[in-house]
Amino acid sequence: MREDRHNPLRALPAVDEVLRRAASDEILAGCPRVLAREAARQAVEELRRRLAAGRETGSREDIASLAVQLTLEYAAVLARVNLRRVINATGVVLHTNLGRSPLAEEALGAVARVAGGYANLELDLATGRRGSRYQAVEGILTRLTGSEAALVVNNNAAAVLLALGTLAAGREVVVSRGQLVEIGGSFRIPDVMAASGAVLVEVGTTNKTYQRDYARACGERTALLLQVHTSNYRVVGFVHETSTGELVELGRERGLPVMCDLGSGSLVDLAAWDLPGEPTVPEVVAAGADVVTFSGDKLLGGPQAGIIVGRRELVERMKKNPLTRALRIDKMTAAALEATLRAYLDPDRALVEIPVLRMLTMDPAALRQRAQELADAIGRRIKPGQVALVEGISRVGGGALPLAELPAVLVELTPYGASAAEVQRRLREGPVPIMVRVQEDKVLFDPRTLLPGDGELLAEQVAQVMGGDGSCGP
Repeated sequence: MREDRHNPLRALPAVDEVLRRAASDEILAGCPRVLAREAARQAVEELRRRLAAGRETGSREDIASLAVQLTLEYAAVLARVNLRRVINATGVVLHTNLGRSPLAEEALGAVARVAGGYANLELDLATGRRGSRYQAVEGILTRLTGSEAALVVNNNAAAVLLALGTLAAGREVVVSRGQLVEIGGSFRIPDVMAASGAVLVEVGTTNKTYQRDYARACGERTALLLQVHTSNYRVVGFVHETSTGELVELGRERGLPVMCDLGSGSLVDLAAWDLPGEPTVPEVVAAGADVVTFSGDKLLGGPQAGIIVGRRELVERMKKNPLTRALRIDKMTAAALEATLRAYLDPDRALVEIPVLRMLTMDPAALRQRAQELADAIGRRIKPGQVALVEGISRVGGGALPLAELPAVLVELTPYGASAAEVQRRLREGPVPIMVRVQEDKVLFDPRTLLPGDGELLAEQVAQVMGGDGSCGP
């Protein structure tokens, strides 16, 4: 059967031809061959669909050139690493989608030192024998919190799971109905408790739970009294919550341990900076809680980790639980956490060196200056009159201090020729993704969450998106 000379698909080049034509381009030169070939295949298939649908026409040379262009575009995407640095200009300090706490410089250095070689993770250098992988952080944690012992696992949900599974599997755990929280990703305290093998016993009501409610629920099968800090929401108004001290008093009377899940536990009282009161880990330990769990990557400002502190006998039981091995931290987490905790040995140093604390306690005058510098950097690169300073608020985020509104000075950008949402998309898809806020068709940049060096890079990418005349052209 004679081939149809007018078949548009005859203009399609072969994959190998596309690769030969594109070989000299620096994008393809830096792309692994397997990804380059995949990009060329994608380009040829895309052009096949366009030609078949009549959405593309041209000579064979035109189609081949377009195939090369598409190949380079696809190759650039395929060769790009998936986990990338992002500039956070949203003003949300603990942005869960952006990895929560940025690490302090000392923590970054500690990770680099152990990640690039060997480390004494489970080696006692004094004896030359096997040691504990928690030795790097346990002593510092007990010193900072006033507890007898400490253990670290990979996140706080794991810490709660391990504690409940060790101390209460097959028995009852009494908890206030108003504390059955749901954390990110739809993980709920009742679900974690069920997975641990413990039996949930709810007491009180959503807004009021008294010590007597816990007392009435205690029986022969009771293993633990649990207090869950509602770190990601607040119930206000006609409320009553049993204090840690009251729960400890009841626990001592009934011979039951008391466990407190603080969620985003802090080692610093942030009330001095007009932030809502939050129970600190040392305060809860001092109140007599037998076990306290909290996150390492929220208000603490360290790596993702679930930290358990408390009575030695209970923590030692958790260490011997087979589940601990599945939940254990690696050398990089241990290094970053140790460096972060060491900063807390000098509270003034912690406020300066730990990015999360620095952002949360930033002086209003310093914030305004940073906003002005960012506005000036953007203003020098685009059409005059598009940038202004406006009052606003920053958020803590990460399920911490939900009622906190941090006064902020924002940089407001008025785009021309495109919507604010389109500018937001272009910045997100740029060489270094930039996350911003959009409000009333304005683009807002919050300098609170910018790290050193972010401002100039942000300004350059805004200029590229907006175009030389500020019109935000294609």
